Amino acid sequence: MQREIVERARRGDHDAFAVLAGGAIDRLDSAARLIVRDPDQAKDAVQNALVRAWRDLPTLRDPDRFDPWLHRLLVRACIDEARRVRRHRLDVELTELENVTGSADSASATADRDELERGFRRLEPAQRALIVLHHYLGMPLPEVAFALGIPLGTAKSRLSRALEVMRAGIEADARVTPEAEGRLA
Repeated sequence: MQREIVERARRGDHDAFAVLAGGAIDRLDSAARLIVRDPDQAKDAVQNALVRAWRDLPTLRDPDRFDPWLHRLLVRACIDEARRVRRHRLDVELTELENVTGSADSASATADRDELERGFRRLEPAQRALIVLHHYLGMPLPEVAFALGIPLGTAKSRLSRALEVMRAGIEADARVTPEAEGRLA
């Protein structure tokens, strides 16, 4: 069914494209927020990706690959947006945790989430894109490679490197002892 809609959109059917965009916009926005780390930049990146998708849709060879192709456009738009803005913001927008009861488990979950967030912040947008597509959106690595326009082996090595950078950052943060923090304050 999606193949039919993609083919109609390729022929210039605005309504068909609206269906495709409407079905993907939440996923695109979530991915863009994780990649660029700023809600306004994410909206701009999604908008740019959808404009490019409409413009370039007639060149899409395989309608069955629409979703990975759209993610490729989004990642490129996110990287372009990050380059354009080049500001390093430290404010973090965390999604609300559901059913927070104030228990030790929820405090631990919040601490874990904060730790991951700090590690994630150390990554370049291209590295974040790999992790977002594979781990957050659940795309198989071959589809991630296609979406990014890189060979599978390159995607594997870049994902490994991104996780290594993230892990090293988390470990570095963990090595900061409470005494050292007290001396800095």
